[in-house]
Order: sequence, then structure tokens, then C-alpha cells
Amino acid sequence: MASVLAWLDHDLRAQEETLRLLSQFQEKESRDELGISAIRDSFADQLFPGTSTIQTRLRYMLFIPWMYQKLEGKRTPAESFARIADQQERSLFKPLLASRDPAGAFGKHSGQNLKRLPGSIYWSGLGRWKIRLIDCSQDEYHRRVDELYRCRDAIAARENKEKIRGDDVDPEQRKIALSWHSSLPPAPDDFPAGTSFDLTREEASFLSDRIQASCPGSLLAHLALNSEEVSVNFPWEHPGYASFPDNLKTLLTHARLFSEIMYAAALSYNVQLARKSNLTALARDHEERFAAWLTTLPYNDIRNWQPQALWEAVCQPGHSVSYKTRLFIEQWLGHIQHSPETLLSDENALALIRQREIELKGARSRFKNQLALDMWQGYAGTGKLAYRWNTVRTFLNDLALGFKGKEVC
Repeated sequence: MASVLAWLDHDLRAQEETLRLLSQFQEKESRDELGISAIRDSFADQLFPGTSTIQTRLRYMLFIPWMYQKLEGKRTPAESFARIADQQERSLFKPLLASRDPAGAFGKHSGQNLKRLPGSIYWSGLGRWKIRLIDCSQDEYHRRVDELYRCRDAIAARENKEKIRGDDVDPEQRKIALSWHSSLPPAPDDFPAGTSFDLTREEASFLSDRIQASCPGSLLAHLALNSEEVSVNFPWEHPGYASFPDNLKTLLTHARLFSEIMYAAALSYNVQLARKSNLTALARDHEERFAAWLTTLPYNDIRNWQPQALWEAVCQPGHSVSYKTRLFIEQWLGHIQHSPETLLSDENALALIRQREIELKGARSRFKNQLALDMWQGYAGTGKLAYRWNTVRTFLNDLALGFKGKEVC
């Protein structure tokens, strides 16, 4: 039944270092200098729905509902709901940072000054996985939670009258006033004190079930169902790739080839900026990266890749790609298919990258604006597209460890 509350718009040092490096990698990946985010996000949403590059650990998908359930249970009024929720989220910082495995805990560097809290970062994912049942923004939920209480009171009064009359009570009517999934595992008794990122088996099972039910056919659902720890850098390198359904293999092939050609585009962009800035050593570094890319380029796959197949793969409901973006990608792919080794010397290939950035940024283009060029830090968008895999890999490892963890009776 649809909710009527639709108005509610190992080694600790090694782990910490890994999270630090991953955050840098994610930042490079998420920066979109050449306007390809529509394609990148389509792949990511199809493969790994509900995730984002700034999510860190899986158990936050439980921390946030637990926190709100506690506030609702106390009937915290709307006038103070947002403020107390903010305090509750910040109360997670200390116990998580003091836990056995603090990697990925929010608040490590900014502490209580952290501006964007986990609730806002995980809110969309909670909805996509149908853990959050109210269809609204987080701010709207905070502002109108009193209406939720009144709705529940009305349902309780109606049920009481039905009992007095001897009528059967329909438990389905309660669903319209649910904020969170009815099978959400209970929070630990001492939550949030003493909490950690370790999932229990019950919690891992719940999260896996939510992914299966809400994201059927996705690679995330396939991997969550066959939960195993994994360490590869890209989803197409997964050791279980051979067992993936054919449609996911096809989607991953398009994603992999797109990642390859846009990596070369990012290197061209940075090489040109380095040359323009007379940074010889930096230009040489990017040129060496390009040379290494050439040695691993799956040229036969690229040469036989048809743009129309790419557009059919990414232009799915909720995702579209503009004509200008399609034209840019097709022209860039044409240069690579014709002569990949000349991408950094062919003026037409170089100009294509320059003109694309100028078209997108106008007066803010680094090729036109000296201040913008001076602010360039040398590696703009140079991480290979992995489509949120770094986040997903951490989630899958948390899930796998959870299935091996303790059972709560």
C-alpha cells in the first residue's frame, strides 16, 4: 500500500590509509571537467542504485533509521526535531572513531564542525533501498513530523473503535504511517554509545534483502546475494565476473570502454593545461600516464564499439544525454578508433577537448581564464571512472563480514 505521507517531500593503519586514498580517488572521479556526468551517473545508477561516492560504511544505512526511530518514539516535536537529530548524528562521531575499525567514520577531521552529516548523505539511498518509506526530503520530514504523529494517533483511535465494536482490525492501515521498514532490525540497547561498523548477521541479512527487493537485476543485488569480500579496483575485474548475468556483462563492457576513452580525454585535458602553464615535469607525468594507457588499451574492443549501443545502454528511464554530449563522445571515440597514439599530438583531437571545456565553462574555462588556470592543481578529473565501485566494494566487504559475524538473540 502506498504511503499517504507522500508530503514528507586487518590493520587499522592500513584501513585508514586506504580510506584516505579512496577519498582522493573518489574526488578525482567525481569531478566532471568535460560534461560526461549524465553518462557516468546512468551507468552507476543502473549498476549500483542507492549508492554515492561520498558514502563510506554500510551500517550508516541502519544508524540513520535507528536515530529517527528513537526521536519518533519520544514524539520529539517538529519545532526541535531537526536540532535534536543534528545532535544525535554528532553523538555518533566519538564512539565510531573509538571503535575497533573507525575507517570511514564521519567527523574524524572536522569533528563537531562537520557541516554535511551522514543523514543527508544516506537519505536518498535509504529511500532507493526502501528502508525509508516516507517519500520526502529530509528537511520536509523534519518540519512536518507532527503530521506523522497525528496520522498515527488517528489510526490508533480508529483501531480502538473497531475493537470496541468487535470488528476485525486491519493491520494494513498502519503501513500508511510507517516511516521506516517494518523489518528494520532493532538498534543495540546502548545505541549510539559503544557502536561500531560491525554488522550482525541479522542486520546483514536485512540489508541484503532490501537490496534484492528494491534493486532487482542490478549488479549490486547480484553481488549482495553472493556476498564475498573483494579487493579489485573496478567492477569488471571482479573474480566472479564469469558468473554475472549476460545483460550485466554487456552493461559492464560499455562502462569499461567508456571509462577507458574518458581517461584518455582527461589526460589530454591535463597535458594541455600543463603545457599552457609551462609545467614541463607535470606535462611529462601525464604523457607517461598516457603512454602506459596505450599499452593496456583494449584496442580491438574500442575499434568495434558502436556509439549507438552505448546510447541504448545509458539512455534509460530517468537518464538522458544531450545531443552535444553525444556528438563530443562520438568524435572523441572516432579519434581513438582511428589513431589512439596521436591523441596528444593531433591538433584536431587536442582542439576537441579544449573546445568542449570552453563550451561548458565559458568565461571560467581554464583555457580562457588565467585565474582559473592558476587554481588548477594539476590532476583535474584524472581518476578512471569506476562508477562508485569504491563505495560498493566497502559495502560488500561490510556485508560479507556481517554474515560471518555474531547472531543477536
